[in-house]
Amino acid sequence: MKIRFIALVFVLHLVICSAGCLSPAPASPLPQATLPSPVPTSGNADATIQAGSMALQLTDVPPDYLLRDRTVTAYSEISQLDRDLDWQQGYRVTFFRMNREKDDMTGIRQTISIYPPENIGKVYDIETEGILSGRNGTVRYEIPFPEIGDQSMAFRETRVTDPQGLAIYTVIFKKKNVFETITMGGTTTDYELLKEVVHKAADKIT
Repeated sequence: MKIRFIALVFVLHLVICSAGCLSPAPASPLPQATLPSPVPTSGNADATIQAGSMALQLTDVPPDYLLRDRTVTAYSEISQLDRDLDWQQGYRVTFFRMNREKDDMTGIRQTISIYPPENIGKVYDIETEGILSGRNGTVRYEIPFPEIGDQSMAFRETRVTDPQGLAIYTVIFKKKNVFETITMGGTTTDYELLKEVVHKAADKIT
């Protein structure tokens, strides 16, 4: 029981730490995947609200989830590559559900970043390349997912050393000049719930 709970804590930590990184990980073999074709952005190319106003709220996730963290992203936290791409502002929020008696721990994290419209395509391409390059000790598969925003992709990841086979789902998308990563991982990951949450997140970008 104790070992399993420690494993759940580790998976939740991965959910919290895995999103929003522009530094590609070491390459490892992955199944071939076809990326969706870019969809032209209609209307104003800039989001009209601040990053914090695009963040998911407790009402956007099931009632048994709790707010773990909600914060603006500091400039000192971002990478040099983000700065070179003229990163403007960011925000992140994390929710989790935990039940020790049932060995249940699941987390949802949203990371929002805003760039100039002319750079958002580069951001998406770099993030996509980093995801598909893989990470040592993990197996990743691109999975079918409804089209989100102007361009999007989703994948499922498991760690080869995890005896429980716990999954982490990640969706990335760009809409206007906003790039988002939404991650779900733990014992009770739910593909259908993830679709609902991601759609809510995309609808907040106006």
